[in-house]
Amino acid sequence: MNKVPMTEVGYKNLQVELKKLVNIERPAIITAIAEARSHGDLSENAEYQYAKEEQNLIESKIAELENTIVQAEVIDISKLSGKEIIFGATVKIKDNETGEQSTYQIVGEYESDIENKKISVNSPMSRGLIGKSKNDVVEINSPKGIKFYTVISVKFQ
Repeated sequence: MNKVPMTEVGYKNLQVELKKLVNIERPAIITAIAEARSHGDLSENAEYQYAKEEQNLIESKIAELENTIVQAEVIDISKLSGKEIIFGATVKIKDNETGEQSTYQIVGEYESDIENKKISVNSPMSRGLIGKSKNDVVEINSPKGIKFYTVISVKFQ
């Protein structure tokens, strides 16, 4: 079984999401199915069909979250240190072409959130950064072509 790396925050968020699905979403969709079923002929009941599809989505998501939680390898970032970029590092980089600076934290696949500057350890950017240190130039093959970045800082927070 492959372990899925994630931060403590990511692990807790998965548990909260699972609890919400099991204790709120699942009972709500069961109620919606019962309500739709009471309206009669199921073969022509769009409300019933929709509720059953929603139930399938919820059950699939529950199974995925349970599987991920079982496989989770929770990494305490506060105990990490060093100069080399690894999982959990917060990295400040500069685009060598535009001079634009960005800061990202490398996190697990299930907790990545680009709006909050958290990128998946499996992303092309992370794969290019892992193993690099301050002042290293990194070549990233992005959808816009090959880009070059300089690592400005590496922190663990």
